[in-house]
Amino acid sequence: MNIFRRTSIALITGLGLAFGSLPAHAEGQIRIAEQFGIVYLLLNVAQEQKLIEKHAKAAGVDAKVEWVKLSGGSAVNDALLSGNIEIAGAGVGPLLTLWDRTKGRQNVKGVASLGNFPYYLVSNNPNVKTIADFTEKDRIALPAVGVSVQSRVLQLASAKLWGDKDFNRLDKISVALPHPDAAAAIIKGGTEITGHFGNPPFQEQELAGNPQAHVVLKSYDVLGGPSSATVLYATEKFRSENPKTYKAFVDALDEAAKFVTANPEKAADIYLKVSNAKLDRELLLKIIKNPEVQFKTAPQNTYALAEFMHRVGAIKNKPASAKDYFFDDAHNALGN
Repeated sequence: MNIFRRTSIALITGLGLAFGSLPAHAEGQIRIAEQFGIVYLLLNVAQEQKLIEKHAKAAGVDAKVEWVKLSGGSAVNDALLSGNIEIAGAGVGPLLTLWDRTKGRQNVKGVASLGNFPYYLVSNNPNVKTIADFTEKDRIALPAVGVSVQSRVLQLASAKLWGDKDFNRLDKISVALPHPDAAAAIIKGGTEITGHFGNPPFQEQELAGNPQAHVVLKSYDVLGGPSSATVLYATEKFRSENPKTYKAFVDALDEAAKFVTANPEKAADIYLKVSNAKLDRELLLKIIKNPEVQFKTAPQNTYALAEFMHRVGAIKNKPASAKDYFFDDAHNALGN
């Protein structure tokens, strides 16, 4: 168990103690787990502008909002199942894993997408042109091996290249590492980490910071087009017992999405402030304005991963469509 994993567990335990005196899922109480990257920009805007509190107040609820920073779908899923957070922020892979595991019990489902973002597998090894070029000497960093959306997309790409029987062929050279640490390793070079399947802005920082860094794989190519890689999800119990808080959260996300789309420069400043990121503002704006990036709450193109995960036995239950693993909310009606 790595140091960051132990830190995550300690943090989760501490949160449990901190909120131990509060009733579970009290209306107005909402704890949200986010990870690293611009993919969480809607949450950054909601936090800075106190949009959840605003919409909750309009519904007559005094909201208490807590923000928790974790790394990797495993840590996020552990926090949700242990009752230490109400909203989980992670990839489609972790959502599908938890939806499958809790079906008929806690019934975890998706709340909303955080938008469409292309994820890049970047390598600083000049000999690696495709995933077939990775060897036993290489190590691919990603948030959680076999669980994160990056890991699942890599598995899908492997299945397309080598067949379903070898879908997890690259898991043995994959390692769990937070995006900031993985990006630093790719930029610096000289470590066992020669690949990083990340997200914005880390992948762009790698490409700009190391002349040998190059894109090996793009998530959009594997999934067949723009897709919602990072999503938010919750238990059925939280949604049903806290309708006003739940709706305030969803409405806050929708307002944040409209704000970012209309005000990219202000959104960039909010990201830099809230995340305390040491990131070039022009690079950040370039990412936010990238035509391949869309800030919206409706999920898009998630089913390809769901079908694949069922086909290879990663999940037991096969969803008929995205409506099976996303809550029946208005913004999810046209999701897929």
